[in-house]
Amino acid sequence: MADINNAKTTIETGKAILGIEFGSTRIKAVLIDENNNPIAQGSHQWENQLVDGLWTYSLEAVWNGVQDCYRDLRENVLSLYGVEITNLAAIGISAMMHGYMPFDKDGNLLAPFRTWRNTNTGEAAAKLSELFVYNIPLRWSISHLYQAILDEEPHVKDVNFLTTLAGYIHWRLTGEKVLGVGDASGMLSIDPATKDYSAEMVEKFDNLVASKDFAWKLGEILPKVLPAGAKAGVLTAVGATLLDTTGHLQAGIPLCPPEGDAGTGMVATNAVEQRTGNVSAGTSSFSMIVLEKELSRPYEEIDMVTTPDGSLVAMVHCNNCTSDLNAWVGLFREYTELLGLPVDMNEIFSKLYNCALGGDSDCGGLVAYNFFSGEPVVGFAEGSPLVVRSVADKFNLANLMRSHLHAAVAVLKIGNDILFDKENVKVDRITGHGGLFKTPVVGQRILAAALNSPISVMETAGEGGAWGMALLGAYMVHGGMSTLPEWLNNVVFRGNAGTEIAPTPEDVAGFNAYIRNYINRLPVERAAVETN
Repeated sequence: MADINNAKTTIETGKAILGIEFGSTRIKAVLIDENNNPIAQGSHQWENQLVDGLWTYSLEAVWNGVQDCYRDLRENVLSLYGVEITNLAAIGISAMMHGYMPFDKDGNLLAPFRTWRNTNTGEAAAKLSELFVYNIPLRWSISHLYQAILDEEPHVKDVNFLTTLAGYIHWRLTGEKVLGVGDASGMLSIDPATKDYSAEMVEKFDNLVASKDFAWKLGEILPKVLPAGAKAGVLTAVGATLLDTTGHLQAGIPLCPPEGDAGTGMVATNAVEQRTGNVSAGTSSFSMIVLEKELSRPYEEIDMVTTPDGSLVAMVHCNNCTSDLNAWVGLFREYTELLGLPVDMNEIFSKLYNCALGGDSDCGGLVAYNFFSGEPVVGFAEGSPLVVRSVADKFNLANLMRSHLHAAVAVLKIGNDILFDKENVKVDRITGHGGLFKTPVVGQRILAAALNSPISVMETAGEGGAWGMALLGAYMVHGGMSTLPEWLNNVVFRGNAGTEIAPTPEDVAGFNAYIRNYINRLPVERAAVETN
């Protein structure tokens, strides 16, 4: 009971720290103690909506969601410890990066929130990439803003503030128009020297749109950039009621800079230091490799963002990962039910995943494409799930499942091969987290083969981005003079590097053979998309 009593005291004395993250399907809150251990949590399920051809969440859904998430957290605390949350040492807000949330001078949202999923910004992203001589992804806020200008949307002239989802929520809770540097790097490129928006790009953009005679300049409407550890305002009385509708939560709680989900994933996997990286593999996937220096040139396949403390990061973002793999596992669940056998999904996943390891290292020639949606890294605006095989291929269950596991990280490999082969980027440690790694060993081994690098998985990585956000709050409160990597290494993780699996030469050679087949057969996937 000592741990329960300690947690209760931590909450009662206002020393707990709260991290909240808005993911694409779930809002999650995690409360941590003074040793950075989770002591309570809450969650809320939500879904984006396709409105007028664009993916969005309504502001009503945002606030209903966070209030329900906080309610769930409060009830969890009451159930476990029998106390109310009245005060906290810090709060941190994180959310999906990128997107478009423009507001007028009175704080009114001028257009429905446009999320990272929208791909209507192709013309803007291409023109800005050429202008800046820098890869500007479709998802970035600057792409959304310029596309709205190109489309002559009437609201653009009235923009007074442009921010991300995390920046918006933080603003409403504190009144401060700020953003953590990691999330800000998904709005517009960050200069590694100043750890602020690129002054050159801001000037080029203003010159580009000068003929429009807008009342604003780009630098005036973007949030102020703050590094990890900075103080980013306090919870106002209005903000407190926005979180806790029961009125128990007090105003005056300090907030750390709001961050994006990529940054919190780096923190939660201790992958903030240069020459470290992490791979998040779930519904979508992305890798984040912290660089020692800038790349020699821009690549369309690679997004340049930053860690929460401003180090340069090469990001390979893939829209698809486990959705098609899960669909195939679901098919075998149906077959099991058809036989009248008891169904345990964890067992089905475990059996099929481990069966895959008995397949040929090159999947016997089978190739799977897991494109539920488009995959920009390989040039697809739309997708169509597909299995491709010839009569000479070795078609069996092990190879079929292995081909789907390879497919889950195939595009990720294509992007990272640029970093490792063309740019000679060096990495000492890569940590995996997400649903692909729930079955022990299998996902690690497949990813290790794909990236030809040892892959570690930590037990704590399962706590996710909300825990990572709470850690950033703790760093603001307890970090002192330590850098963020120092504090994570010496205080939070204390040398724990997780369980590591190294690639075998046979697995690496097999995955390379699979990728050659994968690339050669991409025209088949394109034909499938075009005939859908």
